[in-house]
Amino acid sequence: MTEPFRGRLPPLFSFIMFVDHIKIFAKAGDGGHGCSSFRREKFEPKGGPDGGDGGRGGDIIIVVDGHTDNLRSFFFQPNQKAEKGRPGSGQKKTGRSGKHLVLKVPPGTIVYRSVPNTPRQRNDDEFPNEDLTDADWAGDFSKGATHEMVRKPRPIATPAVAAAAFAPAGELDEDGDPDEFSGNELDGDEAGDEEEFDESGIDPDDIFPGDGPVVEEGEDDDEFAGDDFEEGLDEDGDEEGDEPHPYGEVIADLTEVGQKFVLCTGGGGGRGNWRFRTDTNQAPIEFTEGAKGDEGWFYLELRRIADVGLVGFPNAGKSTLLGAISNATPKVASYPFTTLTPMVGVVEFPGFYRATVADIPGLIEGAHANVGLGHDFLRHISRCSYFLFVVDTAGVDTRDPISDLQILRKELKLYDEELTERPWMIVANKMDLPESAANLEALQNRFPKQEIFPLSADTGEGIEALKKRLCELTGERPA
Repeated sequence: MTEPFRGRLPPLFSFIMFVDHIKIFAKAGDGGHGCSSFRREKFEPKGGPDGGDGGRGGDIIIVVDGHTDNLRSFFFQPNQKAEKGRPGSGQKKTGRSGKHLVLKVPPGTIVYRSVPNTPRQRNDDEFPNEDLTDADWAGDFSKGATHEMVRKPRPIATPAVAAAAFAPAGELDEDGDPDEFSGNELDGDEAGDEEEFDESGIDPDDIFPGDGPVVEEGEDDDEFAGDDFEEGLDEDGDEEGDEPHPYGEVIADLTEVGQKFVLCTGGGGGRGNWRFRTDTNQAPIEFTEGAKGDEGWFYLELRRIADVGLVGFPNAGKSTLLGAISNATPKVASYPFTTLTPMVGVVEFPGFYRATVADIPGLIEGAHANVGLGHDFLRHISRCSYFLFVVDTAGVDTRDPISDLQILRKELKLYDEELTERPWMIVANKMDLPESAANLEALQNRFPKQEIFPLSADTGEGIEALKKRLCELTGERPA
């Protein structure tokens, strides 16, 4: 008979959730207060001050751990606080310092100094209070069980009635119609006999004398002409300079395993009254309080570190290819967006060489504008040294491999222009289907200078040629 499980169950979805960016609040420990005390023992009535110092607050330290693959732990505990220092005591005893809080993050984590979350304030202009009149609410209470007022649409007045409502008293004609132009007694025939007034011979200075300085012809009338007023402005009139990152200021980029970074420093301990003794003040009662520890809001972003990144549209065969060249076991299915989180596989080569390949979830057009979770996927491409664009050469989903490749290159450029400067190759997948031969020839004619690897990730055809090339480019022996 098996004993029941008595261990601690993992949190809900902790074993399947993947978190690659999150905002946290961190606060280091405050320092302990100093102590004000005096030595009082037998035969020592005036022993003097003996108050000890307070302990130092604990720091918050970020450590890169090779066994951590995402930021899931911060999702369940976004508020991180280190231990406070203990206050000092008599007999010149220093308080115990607070323990340091160590936060483990995976390699490739970027730390931003962010701003605190502010609740959204309601704007009174956003929801104006509508003044209801008798025209909005008409009729008596209904005789039904609800006894609700019936709101009727406001009646729309005709132009004549509307003009009469706003016309001043005594300006209605005999027919009851208001004059459209009060005080204008010209009939239509008399108005037509009027001669047009020629304004060509009138100088504006005769009508508005002294309104401004006279500018001679050919002279620039811009008062800022010749100044460097517009220097430092962009096309939109804003000052030049790098735009602030939406996540905040980058304070750390952690890439190496074992790398440490002090996120918040603990406060120093206060001084006891023993520190304030002097020749003229032999019984001080002064002491100082402990300093406050650093605190702030921080944004953590994970960018996978891999030598090669597989980029392509959904259902192009990226996950199948990763499983064929490495020991990784990504989810493979016949529907798009099967891969929702990036997966890194280690490719083994002869001679103990190896390389890491990242399977980036499928991109779609508009990914640079965060269409289809584009930013969540594109952030993991920025650290790859080489790109493998996987295209569906057979066009199973009525796709054009040339058009797909152009769209993918465009999305990378719009997201970050530096990505287009990195070397890239083309993987013509699904060559086991008969429709792929014609598309492969068109692909080779369109990109004659790029390396193209025709293969079938399902059958394994052409896999060895790709692995040989990857070994030449990125193969390294582990230290």
